[in-house]
Amino acid sequence: MCQVAAFAFFSLVVVYFIDNRYRVLPSALHNAFPAHHPGLIVTDITIKSCSSLNIFSTCKLDADIWHRIEKDLYLGSGWVNSAYVHVKRKKEEDILPDDQVILDVTVGRLDPAQGVKGEANEKWEGRPNGIWLKQAAKRHAKGSNQIITSVDVLFGADAVDPRDGWQMAGTPLLLENSGEGQEPRLSIRRGKKAPHSRPIPRVNENGRFKIMQAADLHLSTGTGLCRDEMPPTPKGEKCEADPRTLEFVGRLLDQEKPDLVILSGDQINGDTAPDAQTAIFKYAELFIARKIPFATIFGNHDDEGKSSLPRAGQMSLIESLPYSLSVAGPEEIEGVGNYYVEVLARGSSKHSALTVYLLDTHAYSPDEHNFKGYDWIKKNQIEWFKNTAQGLKKEHAGYTGIHMDLSFIHIPLPEYRDDKLPKKGEWREGVTAPVFNTGFRDALVDEGVLMVSCGHDHANEYCALSSHDDGRPALWMCYAGGAGFGGYGGYGGYHRRIRFFDIDVNEARITTYKRVEYGDLEKRIDEQIIVDGGRPARLQEE
Repeated sequence: MCQVAAFAFFSLVVVYFIDNRYRVLPSALHNAFPAHHPGLIVTDITIKSCSSLNIFSTCKLDADIWHRIEKDLYLGSGWVNSAYVHVKRKKEEDILPDDQVILDVTVGRLDPAQGVKGEANEKWEGRPNGIWLKQAAKRHAKGSNQIITSVDVLFGADAVDPRDGWQMAGTPLLLENSGEGQEPRLSIRRGKKAPHSRPIPRVNENGRFKIMQAADLHLSTGTGLCRDEMPPTPKGEKCEADPRTLEFVGRLLDQEKPDLVILSGDQINGDTAPDAQTAIFKYAELFIARKIPFATIFGNHDDEGKSSLPRAGQMSLIESLPYSLSVAGPEEIEGVGNYYVEVLARGSSKHSALTVYLLDTHAYSPDEHNFKGYDWIKKNQIEWFKNTAQGLKKEHAGYTGIHMDLSFIHIPLPEYRDDKLPKKGEWREGVTAPVFNTGFRDALVDEGVLMVSCGHDHANEYCALSSHDDGRPALWMCYAGGAGFGGYGGYGGYHRRIRFFDIDVNEARITTYKRVEYGDLEKRIDEQIIVDGGRPARLQEE
């Protein structure tokens, strides 16, 4: 019996190595071997350029052979020129052992092989616009994870790719008349697409949970230009908005160590972000690198540009990223990004301790004649919220503590305009809430939501207490304050800031405060208990 087993094992090994070289087994059997991963493999990359001055030129190659990445490398700013990356792909089971595959990609003017001793079976081949491909027969690849399986295009000197298995390739592509601010760059993936599970937020063992609200980042494609920065940039020097914004957010992530980040709209400055994917990746990389879950809603600027990716496309991309909790929400409800996030109680409990509701406040008024300014939360969104909240109350009944509900939106509610409300923090500019009031504040109060926080008006950074008719505290309504240097500041020297909500489920208490980018960097500004014992607290007098 032992001899039969040994012979069978030896035969299997021989067949495996013969198949690896000559592919003698049927494709159906290949998935049984760990060296084979089903999917597409990139076998060539090129760029096709065209000019509107030449009616015979085209930016398309044979679609039966080449896949075109639908991003103009000039981002529509090439006057008469356009160019597109094309990728040739094959199914892995169709590639023979001696077929050429790509092991590496770089960009530059010089042959990467010059002065470098490489493997005998590998060679670099040049392609247009500075692309270099390291190729080898598939049988010489050291496993499927070494082979290039996908290619993408991002833009700008600060471009990053936070997706698992992806990396930026070399320097920017060598294009004539390509602006330095939005220079195109290749990103490549090796191996098959890495799966990732949706994170599950949970209260820490000490009963604490911290939320960072980063509002109005206003990121661009490329590094962007600062607006109203403090301190003012010296004459003759340049202030790059995105690096400064991202450094600020990253610093507070490291210092405050939040458990969840809420991005409450206008992450992207649509007019200066013709490639939304590049801008999204820049902020997402901050959270993915630190393994912090994040949830996103949109503002009026995210998809504002004439070539902007629509909200549905942006949300689909954001949903696919590691550590993202973002959800497009029900298709039958108006807007993109109507959803909720459950934060589970400590330990192994399956019960929710906190529910965070996020809703799309849309952009500009659909009826400028009667209601100038900004759009409003729609009736079917409010009905969805009420039905969802009432349904969740039954599920939350098993939680032994005091369950708390919070909400985040982008555009403030009309009730934020009431200047007679008790408040803490600065009211520097007009409240640009919608003129038409659909009653979402009342719906929040009816369903027991304790606080709502927004962005939009960058220089406003107060929390105001709305009360019941009998004077009892009903709902705290907060502004985060703008965090990004790509959006406006001003108003007497506004310093960019970020709001935090420090939640203690032991006492059913929520404390909020802000941290600034410039000035007293360590201070918790306007620190205030807004919820105590699971109820909105009265304003604390100083």
